[in-house]
Amino acid sequence: MFRSEMMEVNMGPQHPSTHGVLRLALTLDGERVVEVKPIIGYLHRGVEKLCEHKIYVMVPPICDRLDYVGSASQNLGYIQAVEKLAGIEVPERARYIRTILTELNRIASHLVWLGTHGLDIGAMTVFFYCMRDRESILDLFEAFCGARLTTNMFRVGGVLEDLPPGWVEGCHRFVQMLPSRIEEYEGLLTTNRIWLERTKGVGYISAEDAVGWGLTGPVLRASGVAYDVRKSEPYAAYDQVEFEIPTQKEGDTFARYLVRLEEMRQSLRIVGQCLDKMPAGEVRASKLKTRMKAPAGEVYHEVEGPRGVQGFYIVSDGGERPYRCHFRAPSFVNLAAVDVMSRGGLVADLVAIIGTIDIVLGDCDR
Repeated sequence: MFRSEMMEVNMGPQHPSTHGVLRLALTLDGERVVEVKPIIGYLHRGVEKLCEHKIYVMVPPICDRLDYVGSASQNLGYIQAVEKLAGIEVPERARYIRTILTELNRIASHLVWLGTHGLDIGAMTVFFYCMRDRESILDLFEAFCGARLTTNMFRVGGVLEDLPPGWVEGCHRFVQMLPSRIEEYEGLLTTNRIWLERTKGVGYISAEDAVGWGLTGPVLRASGVAYDVRKSEPYAAYDQVEFEIPTQKEGDTFARYLVRLEEMRQSLRIVGQCLDKMPAGEVRASKLKTRMKAPAGEVYHEVEGPRGVQGFYIVSDGGERPYRCHFRAPSFVNLAAVDVMSRGGLVADLVAIIGTIDIVLGDCDR
């Protein structure tokens, strides 16, 4: 009666804590996790093949739907890859506007992560606070382009329109308001005994393992590796502003929480500098044809999305459509390490680990 037997259990794909249609095949010894096999593909939409049947300027709305919570980074990454391939110069004002909108989207994405992560662990109040503040960002997006989630804000060669009247003042108000709200989140969670017990020492991964698995974004930086594409290979206007790369050394769920909180503060810092230094001028390259052709060749371009490095590889045969497309999805790569993070922990810890990886299944499956 006291013997121990391994048990195989499916968690998902219909489960609120898998953050989408993710199936985890668990091998359990009682409540202890022995092995985790993530199984994806339930949301596969053939995005890369769809892109090969569209002219270059029709692809960005499809890219918005990869990581739909951080759509601005997906949009920007693809468009900059096309601009690099075609040798298109972007006006300086457009580069600043792109940076502002992308960083606002990073904050909005982190607010979704923090609110839902809190719900997973049992902290309901912070979810309402995060959604309240995210609405302010979505209002700014709506004022700029008419959309709130899959925004399609950028165009090949710049942005479609300049910032509308009153938009800069509204953005300034948000930048001044949010720091006190972040302190409010920390007051609820950072020293909360239950939060600490559910996150400290849970989901540990070393810097060596994180690099070996190819992890990027906050998951990598929480293990002490200060790598950020915005610093290593600056794009947009990131070379014109000052900001820090938040890191922690503990490599656990609590460290990843702290990194993302500090990332929101650094994003506010970037947005504030861009608003103050915004140059005048055009917002889109002149004489750019709608049915453009890119010279034959190939290009790879990376951006730092809210979940990590988002890569865009495009092959051109000299026509109006990309001959081949392949996208590097940080959610896909980061999810692979869930087994390493979870072994030896409890099933309840697995829920916290999935939340702290911050996956989007549309990004995983593509």
